[in-house]
Amino acid sequence: MPQLAARAKLGSLRSQLVRWLLIPLTLLVAVDAVSVYYNALEVADLAYDRSLLASTRALAERVSVVDGHVTADVPYVALDSFETDTLGRIYYKVTGPGGELVSGYGDLPPVPPDVKRSEAYPALVRFYQADYHNQPIRIAALLQPVYDDSMRGIALIQVGETMDARNGMTRKILFDTLWRQGTLVSVAALLVWFAVRFVLRPVMQLREEVESRAPTDLSGFDPALVHKEMRPLVLAMNGYMERLQTLINGQRRFIADASHQLRTPLTVLKTQAELTLRELRRDAGAGATHGATHAAMHDEMNELVQGMARTTDSTVHLANRLLTLARAEHGAAEGGTAPFSLTDAVRQVALELSQQAVARGIEPAFEGEGDIRISGNALLLHELMVNLLDNAIRYTPEGGRITLRVRAASEPGQPTGALLEVEDNGPGIPAAERDRVFEPFYRAGATQHINPSGTGLGLSIVREIAALHRADVILDQPAQGSGLVVRIVFPGVIEVRL
Repeated sequence: MPQLAARAKLGSLRSQLVRWLLIPLTLLVAVDAVSVYYNALEVADLAYDRSLLASTRALAERVSVVDGHVTADVPYVALDSFETDTLGRIYYKVTGPGGELVSGYGDLPPVPPDVKRSEAYPALVRFYQADYHNQPIRIAALLQPVYDDSMRGIALIQVGETMDARNGMTRKILFDTLWRQGTLVSVAALLVWFAVRFVLRPVMQLREEVESRAPTDLSGFDPALVHKEMRPLVLAMNGYMERLQTLINGQRRFIADASHQLRTPLTVLKTQAELTLRELRRDAGAGATHGATHAAMHDEMNELVQGMARTTDSTVHLANRLLTLARAEHGAAEGGTAPFSLTDAVRQVALELSQQAVARGIEPAFEGEGDIRISGNALLLHELMVNLLDNAIRYTPEGGRITLRVRAASEPGQPTGALLEVEDNGPGIPAAERDRVFEPFYRAGATQHINPSGTGLGLSIVREIAALHRADVILDQPAQGSGLVVRIVFPGVIEVRL
């Protein structure tokens, strides 16, 4: 059972191929997108740091020593450009060799002691990030030598800028990366989908060929229709169908032989019983003078032989039903399917069973709308109609009514079908038992006292034959009064001749 459950969860081959191709591809693209994103950020930081270093060098060129004091000659235009930039704010600070403030923003964050000198530039510059006035900034700190005849020392020039420009470029890099990678995944998914559909097309064609096969067609499939990897499966299917065909042929031969072997001795037994009854009647007339004892023995023997005749009839009926059910279950459709008149077939069955109906005082009525022609197996459908009418006759009270109907029928939005109805005014079948009466040998409680010798196979045979023709069997109650209506709805009508 766990193995069956696991197999049931396999699902679609196409979906699994798409998932196994797209999920790893998506993961690889995601990893690549992260890598590209961080590489782009590194390049952007390098570019912005170079620009920040250029500003720091430009400011360092204006630092000089005058009368032993470090000064920074920063013009008003330069100060204005430092304070406000189109992409954010820029701050600067110049510190003398003794740590004194020379110019700029005195509260600009100092250089952390653990920040190392940048190896990317041939200058004594360090880059670090800090918070200034509740906003993050990036600062370049450049050590600039200053000297004249009176002094020598190292000045510190710091230039910081807000992160607005960097964050804007970061977002742009992120969105561009995601857009490109998303487009790549979408295009790849589309290509994978079409590729899988194209590759699986032979498998789909094989499936369509399997579905279009008739139930009795067990011929092999051409392995060349599918890929090399699928050919062993097709060959295994062909081998299985060959074994199945051999088994079915053996069963058909057994059914035919059993039919002959069962019917012949039962027919002989029935004939012998009828001959014995005839002799007993003749002996009853000739031996009337032998007294009461002889008459009693004769009546007892007559009753025994009549019971034997009835039992033989029931056995013949049961054997015929069993053989018919076996043929229906194994789809033994001798001659295959062909177009034929459903209307004429129903009339023929009514004529064949007319003697049985008349013996019970029943005259079946027929209602038809033109000549309804369908495609099916005439032999099996004849058995279906015989079982329906035979059941109706057996369970309809003497002098009752039976109506046979054949017409074209269609539901709204559904294709046209053929409808066969057999209606009687017998005891009917309770709604609670209408599903179970299709089981072999099951008999509804309301019918057992009417026909004690019934087999419980009639509706089983009807269902099996209907299933072979993709027809539906519906049990219902007549619109008026008691009884049973059996409806057989065939899926298609070839022609309706008025």
